[in-house]
Formats: sequence, structure tokens, C-alpha cells
Amino acid sequence: MSTMSKTKVFFLFSAVMRLVEFPFRLFLKCFGMRNVAWFFLAPNLIFFGIFSLLPVILNIAYSLTGGSEILLNDRTYIGADNFSDLLQCEDYMDPNSCKEDLFWRSLSNTTIFVFLQVGMMVGFALITALILNRKIVARGFFRSVFFFPVMLSPVVVALIWKWILQRNGLLNAGIEYFGYEKILWLLERNWAFFWSVFVSVWMHMGFYALIILAGLQAIPKDVYEAARMDAARPFVIFRRITLPLLMPTMTVVMLLALIKGVQTFDEVYALTGGGPGTTTTFIIQYIYETGFAGSPRLLGLAAAVSLLLACALIILTTIQFIVKKRSANG
Repeated sequence: MSTMSKTKVFFLFSAVMRLVEFPFRLFLKCFGMRNVAWFFLAPNLIFFGIFSLLPVILNIAYSLTGGSEILLNDRTYIGADNFSDLLQCEDYMDPNSCKEDLFWRSLSNTTIFVFLQVGMMVGFALITALILNRKIVARGFFRSVFFFPVMLSPVVVALIWKWILQRNGLLNAGIEYFGYEKILWLLERNWAFFWSVFVSVWMHMGFYALIILAGLQAIPKDVYEAARMDAARPFVIFRRITLPLLMPTMTVVMLLALIKGVQTFDEVYALTGGGPGTTTTFIIQYIYETGFAGSPRLLGLAAAVSLLLACALIILTTIQFIVKKRSANG
């Protein structure tokens, strides 16, 4: 490169740098060096405010309004009527007696789903992590296999399993081969709910198994060697050493699994569409159909449900942390 070309590049670079430094110099002049950290935090704070905090504020505002209009200025302020309609029931154990019966059915379905899915997923993830933490043949390969479903899109996973479970799918083909009749896996209530739980566990288990595996590998090996020198049995080692030392990791896993379970939507919606009937209609699908897919679009009611869901998750998370703290102190 010639000397003239280098000079041009240098002047161009200097001009760009002066342009970039101008807001920084202005900030230093106005606020001083002590507050310079806010200059670098400002882009993230602005991004967070626009895409996280602002939607929450808008959601609260929508929950206090009624009508099917989208713009807040066109909507009618109704106060807490949306919350009142959701909680209006003659018998809370009977969804048919509630004004918004579909909300209570989806809430009941979600509660049962989360209880089964989180319990099964954490249990299987723990067993899988314990096995993968041992010295087994092709351990790296099996770790990759169990984590592979996590990398797939939930819709892709649902469509694969739908192809397997449909009337003329792969599973029914195997059943017919052995001389049995086809089973309508996705059209019978109990089977549809079972496969919703199974597919969700199959898809997400590898992620939680990986977290638990990291927790297992963080436990000092000296502790196990001391236990073996005392002739402790494997079950005693697991109950007295592994599980207590793994509890902080298990708390994180339980918390993440609980939040993810409550938010389940895409894979189940693509697999069953919420059916048959309302068997696999969960709370997120209710919010989606009430606020966006239904007619009329009840945005205020959907916003109220999302706020109730957020409050429930905050309460459950707080309870979990309190239990963890008491168990650690005890």
C-alpha cells in the first residue's frame, strides 16, 4: 500500500473514531468519570426497557380494559372486571360452574401436566445423569444422543411424533404387524394426554440431565473415596452424600422445569391442537386463543390470565427458595 493510501485510511479511521467518541466525550463532560459505567449500561437498559419492561406495563394496562380493539385509546376501562370474571365460580372443583369454564379446564390440565411432566422429567434426568457420570462404553456418544432432542425445534419434534402416532403411523403399523387393532393415540383422551407428557419429557430431559451431570462432576471425589473406605453401600452413598450435595443443582433444575412446564404450548399444540376436546388445552394455549386466535379477540381477558400466571410462578418460586433455605439451614 502506498504512503498516500495509508494516509487516506488513517484520516478516515480518525474521522470515524472522532464520530464514535463524540457521545462518550459529551457524557463525560455532563456526568463525569464516576458515572461512566452508566454510559455502557445504557444500551442494555434501553433494550430491556423497550422489549421487557414496556410489554409488562402494557399487559397490566390491557388487563384493566375491555373490548376487542387493539389500541389502548379505543378500549374501555373496566377495572378488575376481567379478574372477577375469571375467578367467578359457584364450585371451584367443577369448571362447568365457572363463568370462564375453559380457563379453569386449561388450569386443571396444566396443573396435572406440570405435576406429571416435572416429576417424570426430573426423575429420568437424574437417573440419566447418574448413568452418564459413570465410566461406561461410548459415554460421549450417549451424552450427545440424550441432548440431541433439545436442539430440535418443538414444532419439528411434535410433527415427528405426530407422524409416529397418527392412525396410519409407524406405531400402529408395528401393532398391526403383531395382529392387534390400531389405537387412536391422539384421539382418545387418556392417550392424548399421556403422549403430550411423554413427548415433552423426551424433548427436554437432556437439558436437565446435562445440568445435573455438571452438578455431579462438581462433587469432590475425595468424599466418595472416604465413604468407600468406610465400606458404605452405594445406596447409602447416594442418599447421604450425592443427593445432599446435589440439592442446589436440583433446586435450579426443579425451578427451570416448573417454569418451562407451565409455559408449555408449541409442541403440544402442534401434536394435538389442544384436543381431543379440551383434554390437552393448557393455560398458554388458552391465552393465545382468547387474545389472538378467537373471535372476538379478548385481549384484556388474555392479559389478566397472563398476570395471574406470572403471580402464580412468582409464588411457587418463592416457596421453593424458602424450602431450599430451610433445608440448608436445617
